[in-house]
Amino acid sequence: MRETSNARLTRLLELAIGSLTPPVGKRRIIVAISYGIICHFIFLLAVLSMMTAMFFGMSKSLGGVPPPWNIAANLALILQFPLAHSILLTKSGQIILSKLAPSGYGATLATTTFAIIASVQLLALFAFWTPSGTIWWQAQGWPLAIISTLYALSWLLLIWASFDAGAEVQSGALGWMSLVQKIKPVFPDMPTQGLFKIIRQPIYVAFALTTWTVPIWTPDQLCLAIVLSAYCLLAPRLKERRFSLRYGARFADYKAKTPYAFPKLSVFWKGRSSR
Repeated sequence: MRETSNARLTRLLELAIGSLTPPVGKRRIIVAISYGIICHFIFLLAVLSMMTAMFFGMSKSLGGVPPPWNIAANLALILQFPLAHSILLTKSGQIILSKLAPSGYGATLATTTFAIIASVQLLALFAFWTPSGTIWWQAQGWPLAIISTLYALSWLLLIWASFDAGAEVQSGALGWMSLVQKIKPVFPDMPTQGLFKIIRQPIYVAFALTTWTVPIWTPDQLCLAIVLSAYCLLAPRLKERRFSLRYGARFADYKAKTPYAFPKLSVFWKGRSSR
């Protein structure tokens, strides 16, 4: 069954509203709300850190590791995100996540715990990067306005794709909001609508686009863009294996009809012809 945008929004609102009147259980409620506050606070810090650091081409950050160790430190920072992110999405990773919460709550809080870890990783990467001090090119005047607009649109595209995939999962809200209501987390159905109707991996594509639409270019930004873009193109293969096992023929049919990361040109021609 295909889920519309209105249905996704309704489901999200019902989950949020239900959290306002939780059933009795002081310890459970305290744990759930504590995880929610930590999750969304670090998530916000990570996003703001990422947006700011890349806007300046990774030329401004808190990192101060002296050379030549700064290269090794930056390499460790840039690799820790895709490696740990991919591991935690495996079956073994899910077991680890279920143990990173008070006894009895781990499985329910898994999505929130995952979001917290991912946010900490991104915050570490963008806040503690040690800039090389070299700036190759910096946009000014009308190029700055155009590129800044593209940068903002890339982020809006990422937000849109995240909503299409299930904002409660992407933000980590599903776990703590389910726990506070003492219900089993209900995951969104396999996304096939919105941006997912155009390509199968809009979140990863949008994430990669944010690394290339920046107004300042440095060796740091180029390194970051190459590594994270490679991850965004390769990592979803593992995700699709899980979808194949979970959804079977349904995912196979969707996969056959929908491109992986690059839209079909016919999509744009249909858009023009329908005007």
